[in-house]
Amino acid sequence: MEAPQTVDILLVEDNPQDAELAIRALRKGSLASGLHHVEDGAEALDFIFCRGLYQDREMSRQPKVILLDLKLPKIDGLGVLRALKNDERTRAIPVVIVTSSRQDPDVQTAYALGANSYVVKPVNSDDFAATMNQLGLYWLLLNQQPSPRRQGP
Repeated sequence: MEAPQTVDILLVEDNPQDAELAIRALRKGSLASGLHHVEDGAEALDFIFCRGLYQDREMSRQPKVILLDLKLPKIDGLGVLRALKNDERTRAIPVVIVTSSRQDPDVQTAYALGANSYVVKPVNSDDFAATMNQLGLYWLLLNQQPSPRRQGP
């Protein structure tokens, strides 16, 4: 799948139904024009760090927010979060955990690793769509992000 030039939202979701609901909700709110969807943690890291299929992508063009599921194939969401927050180049990218897990250890670990928010997916599809739309509105329109850091001389 070809990534758009500018990606505002990186959706990392392996469940096809949840991904489709999220994409549909973000489109309905006119927030999906710069959305890119990947289905596993390894592809998410390849996208962010411009490796593999995404080696031609510019590292300086990072998403404004990453919507990250925890239960993912290849590399789980906590592994993705750990890699992002441990790298100076990607540490400031907001990461919102969007998962079905209400388990306290997952919540605690996600925040300890640097998650910016933790949202439990509503079971009802209308509530899920509304939640995704609200997340998109907040992180793309209301949240003030720092200016991109310049690399050394």
